[in-house]
Amino acid sequence: MKTILITGATGLVGQEIVKQCHAKGFAVHYLSTRKSKLKDKTNYKGFYWNPSQGEIDSACFNGVDTVINLAGGSISKRWTKSYKQEIIESRTQSLKLLYHTIKKEKIAINHLVSASAIGYYPDSLTHFYEEDYASTEKGFLQKVVSLWEQEANAFKQLNINVSIIRIGIVLAKDGGALMELVKPIKAFVGSPLGSGKQWQSWIHLEDLASLFLFAIENNNYGILNGVAPNAVKQREMVKTIAKVLERPLILPKVPAFVLKLMLGEMSAIVLESQRVSSNKVEALGFNYTYHHLQPALEDLLR
Repeated sequence: MKTILITGATGLVGQEIVKQCHAKGFAVHYLSTRKSKLKDKTNYKGFYWNPSQGEIDSACFNGVDTVINLAGGSISKRWTKSYKQEIIESRTQSLKLLYHTIKKEKIAINHLVSASAIGYYPDSLTHFYEEDYASTEKGFLQKVVSLWEQEANAFKQLNINVSIIRIGIVLAKDGGALMELVKPIKAFVGSPLGSGKQWQSWIHLEDLASLFLFAIENNNYGILNGVAPNAVKQREMVKTIAKVLERPLILPKVPAFVLKLMLGEMSAIVLESQRVSSNKVEALGFNYTYHHLQPALEDLLR
């Protein structure tokens, strides 16, 4: 039986990946910083780690040949100077600890699949970003992703194959960005954010989890864009949510300057535009269940 080690397994994406692993007959080992979340069930066993302190139970690697890395603090909190550092360190320290443990104990790992983000790509209303785009942007999100991917690619020095999945806006019914957009629309106070013209590259949670396992099962290494084939503009995203929920959009757009006042630098999450390509993923043979936004939202919201 194949055993996969997952960091961040108890999060939104991690839980769906675990579900799909079990459906395929894979066993899961997972790492958690909370001892209260450690479980020992059939094909699902938790191990303690604390990346900031360099602590890890190396028994987590027993029988494992593949690692899925999802560890990283939320970017949906105000970006104070100290929290920006936490965002970076929560991603880089976890990968460094895995790397040094595997190297020190000569653990035979074949494949690392690490999460990343489409925040790597610059803000643009016109560009269509593919995986080989070389970004020279110096913004905070670009810095985070560059350092994150640098630590993941370091595993190649240990003769470990590396896949990196740059994740777009994850649509899920139990949390994440979608629920934050749904709340005001349900309360009849929803509206487009900023100009509404910015591109939002999204993916249904089930498709994203399937893409991680696709990379493992088909030995697809390198960078993959974790987005659905049809990005939408922000105003279309909001209008489609309202349509599915059968709610009117009464209020005008929320101006960008208001969002910047409310959210500070973090407003980049909703104001920046990235139209990201899924061409490479589709050419490799991955089949999306949810190609278009409305069917995805109907599945999640009805």
